[in-house]
Amino acid sequence: MDRHSQQLTTLYEISKLLGASLDLNKTLKGAMKALSDFLDMQRATVALVEGGEVIIKAAHGLTIEELQLGRYKLGEGIIGQVAKSGYPIVVPNIGDEPVFLNRTGSRKDISKNNIAFLCVPIMFKRDVLGVLSVDRLFADATASFDVDLRLLKIIASLIAQHIKLSRQVEQEVQGLIAERDTLKVELKSRYRIENVIGKSSIMQEVFEAVHRVAGSRATVMITGESGTGKELIAKAVHYMSPRAKQPFIKLNCASIPEGLLETELFGHEKGAFTGAAGVRRGRFELAHRGTIFLDEIGDLSLGLQPKILRVIQEREFERVGSERTIKVDVRVIAATAKDLVRLVGEGGFREDLYYRLNVVPMFLPPLRQRKEDMDELIAFFLAKFNKENSTSVEISPEVMNSMAEYWWPGNIRELENTIERLVIMSPGKMVQPRDLPLNIRTAASHIQGHKITPLNQAEKEGIIDALKTTDWIYAKAAKLLGITPRQIGYKVKKYGIGRGQS
Repeated sequence: MDRHSQQLTTLYEISKLLGASLDLNKTLKGAMKALSDFLDMQRATVALVEGGEVIIKAAHGLTIEELQLGRYKLGEGIIGQVAKSGYPIVVPNIGDEPVFLNRTGSRKDISKNNIAFLCVPIMFKRDVLGVLSVDRLFADATASFDVDLRLLKIIASLIAQHIKLSRQVEQEVQGLIAERDTLKVELKSRYRIENVIGKSSIMQEVFEAVHRVAGSRATVMITGESGTGKELIAKAVHYMSPRAKQPFIKLNCASIPEGLLETELFGHEKGAFTGAAGVRRGRFELAHRGTIFLDEIGDLSLGLQPKILRVIQEREFERVGSERTIKVDVRVIAATAKDLVRLVGEGGFREDLYYRLNVVPMFLPPLRQRKEDMDELIAFFLAKFNKENSTSVEISPEVMNSMAEYWWPGNIRELENTIERLVIMSPGKMVQPRDLPLNIRTAASHIQGHKITPLNQAEKEGIIDALKTTDWIYAKAAKLLGITPRQIGYKVKKYGIGRGQS
């Protein structure tokens, strides 16, 4: 191969190396080896400027001990001069050059060897980042090194761009890591149990349970109606635990079709099924060393339940389409609004999985059982939505009374949505009874008109009124009451409501 072809090949190989990775040590060492392999350069080094010194960071043809000796002050020796001035230097024969230091000691008897030393600055715009140097063997004392020097300048330019890109990415990564750590601290502070509203005795029992269980590895089962704050309690357990700096991964078992749920939980290999274009990690794998929160666990199919049981017991699983077993260290917190004991009895939920999940049970009471917390909850949501909407809406005492008497089938979630609606839709700065949703107004009117009417009776009458208003169309009545059609169907059955009732 002629010299021109060798140079082109060298440039190609070095460009390929620099583009393949941002690992400076790896790429620079590979580039120095390419110079030696393709251009017969005996030694090649890259030294970078760091804090007033020029330090060899990558080399070919030097031992580790020799490389560690390669440190120069700015202006010291040939390398130090090039780093300080930003101009290349060629020493035709290092044996005749008194300024040449041979600091690394890699050249044993420089006076007896025909070695030229070529040194060029690694510059990005006007900044000298470092120095690229090579030893060049020569046979003729009149040899010219102009072509080699031009090539080294091109290579130094490629290295300079690579160094800047690598450092920029490193800074961005460090920034993201710092931001992530800051967010984790904020999350840990935000989800401390002290920040969860609840002065009622029943909620204080929940808080005490969270404090007791947080430091352990025990599996937790949180039960309670929809909207009672099960995810909030799960996060409190995680962020108050030794796993707080690790991932908190959540999955709603009812929100994903059964055919996709296994992939979501355990991941899949490339080609495991049609459309599986690459490897995908599942939620259990993503939660390694952290916590996985399985919401609506009662909706998990019987086919998947044994696999969940195995992960909890053995801490291992296989991705879909793979035979390789993956070990994980995961804490499991499950939640459900369903009666799992009844499901076990009916054969809809495995008994052994139930007992593995129910190691530490926690029950979150519905809002109607913790009315002592209503004032504080309303004040919190009111302040939140006033801030978000740049408003200063207040709630009249009559409205507070109506909301305190309402049964809140959607619990805290319904209360939050109601306050947000009132803040946004209220025509004045003071929310009046007429501004309340129809379902709350209806319940309030029944209570006011029947002082001794029990809460269940008020709820029943409110449902009847909503059904009459909507011509007994369940979906419309549910929307009017702020509940789901399934909930209204359940309550119609519970109270024995018929179309002819008044």
